[in-house]
Amino acid sequence: MTSSLQSSVPIVLTIAGSDSSGGAGIQADIKTISATGSYACSVITASTAQNTQGVLDVFPLPARHVSQQLDAVFADLNIVAVKIGMLANAEILEVVMKKLQAVRPRHVVIDPVLLSTSGKPLLSSEAFGPLQKELLPMADLITPNLPEAAALLGYPTAKLSESEPKWHVPEIIDDLRLLGLPAILLKGGHSDDPNHSQDWLITGSSTQLFTAPRIHAKNTHGTGCTLSSAIASYLARGYSLSSAIREAKSYISGAILHADKLLVGQGKGPLHHFYR
Repeated sequence: MTSSLQSSVPIVLTIAGSDSSGGAGIQADIKTISATGSYACSVITASTAQNTQGVLDVFPLPARHVSQQLDAVFADLNIVAVKIGMLANAEILEVVMKKLQAVRPRHVVIDPVLLSTSGKPLLSSEAFGPLQKELLPMADLITPNLPEAAALLGYPTAKLSESEPKWHVPEIIDDLRLLGLPAILLKGGHSDDPNHSQDWLITGSSTQLFTAPRIHAKNTHGTGCTLSSAIASYLARGYSLSSAIREAKSYISGAILHADKLLVGQGKGPLHHFYR
């Protein structure tokens, strides 16, 4: 943590899709940012029809409307940090990228949302190249899980099977470093370690391991959105990157641990964002 944190409540913008069940996407981001001490504003990129059992439909908003949302919040609000989640298609990605280039927010955290847990595509194939080559280099931090990291690296589809995971983490870390991005937090939730949840912060010259006890819980919907939003919130409050990640991991561990107190849906329910 830095020596002097901001005394006022910083504003964090989330750019993401809407989850009609309230557990992930823009809804999880707003809850997380609020629970971790920042003020949340939002730009919605897509409406999804989903519940705790899966994503039924995705409806991207017109890129022009996304652009107008961005113009509205940046013209009026002093946004300190931006968290980016689902972008849906190349047109939306383009307007987000142009706005970030114009305003240059202090912190940018990107959660590269490519697929839903149930396998529904959340980013069009034509947007994949611009995401890798143009948008990701603009971020202070990107937060892929193991399947997303494998997809970004172009690994064979066979390696992406969750039923038979073949995650060679040291190899993935070395390959991610070759992408030349400022910082990557490789999330290890899909690893086969039964006792620990391990995440690796990868920069050009070092790798830092963050570990926490693995919590075996049914309700884990929205964990990726929650972690990246918490990191953005703590960065906005003045924490260093390492401290922001550490605080975010502590927060999400508590949100998962208390998630079973919520009775939401019949599938994988949401985290308890306001457990404390």
